[in-house]
Amino acid sequence: RSLKKGPYIDEKLLKKTVKQKQTGDRSAIKTWARDSQIAPEFVGHRFAIHNGRKFIEILVSETMVGHRLGEFAPTRTFRSHGKVTKKVIEAT
Repeated sequence: RSLKKGPYIDEKLLKKTVKQKQTGDRSAIKTWARDSQIAPEFVGHRFAIHNGRKFIEILVSETMVGHRLGEFAPTRTFRSHGKVTKKVIEAT
């Protein structure tokens, strides 16, 4: 994204974090906006990010600022590569 346009931060998320800060609410903010960048205002808030199947809850820290929300909610599960079986060993 160009510097002229600035970072993409979902307006609804920004409003929700400001509202939570005023009320002192500590519950997680549910979101489907995986493409939204993490703003400094999000630090200390909990987000429940949708990964296509379920919501994954994260607590935003200072090191996450500038990254996208979707980076912290993986969509695919890696179940390891195939293992060598007894039949394969006997065939060689």
